[in-house]
Amino acid sequence: MVRVKICRTTSLEDALWALECGADALGFIFYPKAASYIPSERAAQIVRNLPPFVTPVGVFVDEPHDRVSGIAGAVGLRAVQLHGDESPEYCRRFPGLRVIKAFRVGEGFDVKRLAAYQADAFLLDAYDPNLRGGTGRTFNWDIAVEAKRYGTIILSGGLNPGNVADAVSKVRPYAVDVGSGVEVEPGRKDRGKIKHFIEQAKQHGC
Repeated sequence: MVRVKICRTTSLEDALWALECGADALGFIFYPKAASYIPSERAAQIVRNLPPFVTPVGVFVDEPHDRVSGIAGAVGLRAVQLHGDESPEYCRRFPGLRVIKAFRVGEGFDVKRLAAYQADAFLLDAYDPNLRGGTGRTFNWDIAVEAKRYGTIILSGGLNPGNVADAVSKVRPYAVDVGSGVEVEPGRKDRGKIKHFIEQAKQHGC
């Protein structure tokens, strides 16, 4: 069954609701320029109150290795999602943590780029010259299908309750990732949309 990551988590209430609805992972944005940025202290408070067998994921953009490792340890992250221009060498420097390398897919994107990385999974998002995620736009899912040759794929970019079933049926990814598609505003979730999104993803991802 396809896994679901609810990203841009900023409150314990939203986190627990997502888990009650069947989410497998929660994303926390530690990129200071993002509208849904969360301080590490608040993220740590949320993670401490999560049930077992949940994967907290920290999202970072071109941060120094020491800062990523420090936040991961302080918050209790199990995985880091590297959403910048991090090199293959950089991505290998996180022993004990799962590494998700994100790529923004735009016109002319070459899936062969993935071959240079030894990541636990690749997250594919829509390209925007001014944003590092949260674009609300989809990309050509045929590219995600092709990318599965190079590793485990997490599909992101413009997913919402209305299109996630089609996305899962076409791509058959390991997981889907959603943030803005289930929000009222940046970082604040719509409970009905979360429930509907997870139902649609799980129902069509068996």
